[in-house]
Amino acid sequence: MRTGHTKRTCGRAAAAVLAASLAFALAGCGSSGSGQDRSRTASTNSSSSVASTGSGGSAASPDGNQVLATIKGPDGIVLTINSAKRDGGGFVTVTGTVKNTGSAPFSQAGSWRGDEEELQKNGGSLAGATLVDTLGKKRYYVLRDTEGRCLCSTGLDIIQPGATMPVFAQFPAPPATTTQVDFDLPTLPTASIVISQ
Repeated sequence: MRTGHTKRTCGRAAAAVLAASLAFALAGCGSSGSGQDRSRTASTNSSSSVASTGSGGSAASPDGNQVLATIKGPDGIVLTINSAKRDGGGFVTVTGTVKNTGSAPFSQAGSWRGDEEELQKNGGSLAGATLVDTLGKKRYYVLRDTEGRCLCSTGLDIIQPGATMPVFAQFPAPPATTTQVDFDLPTLPTASIVISQ
């Protein structure tokens, strides 16, 4: 009887080890890209931070959209960049969302329009956003029409607590060889994003 009991005990122990090994292996398969997320904090604002998945990587947001970067700004404002795509006409369109996670209305988006006099009529908008090609040493500004209106989201003057708004900004496209750029928006940290075709 002892022999049968020992065999059953060894069999159960082997099954437990096998199950634990299988669970560990499956957990390793669930990571995205290189499995390493990079975070950095900008010196612009001690309470601001940006999380980026690094070059070529992407993480999935809860709604299934790709997330290129999450930028945390002052007063609970969070800008999430979901895509940066080249268009056939030689443009790059950056899309995402702005969410107010704070407890008070966010009214600082007026400073996102930038300092240029021509852009002042855009109000709360992404008119001051730029893409920076650090390798090519070139900065790309948001496109605008002949009246000075930006090809970007406007109407961001007041963002209520808990509100989420879709946003976009369109830029001239960097050379096809440029696949990674820095996204800059006044008062927020810089985020490195990858341009897709």
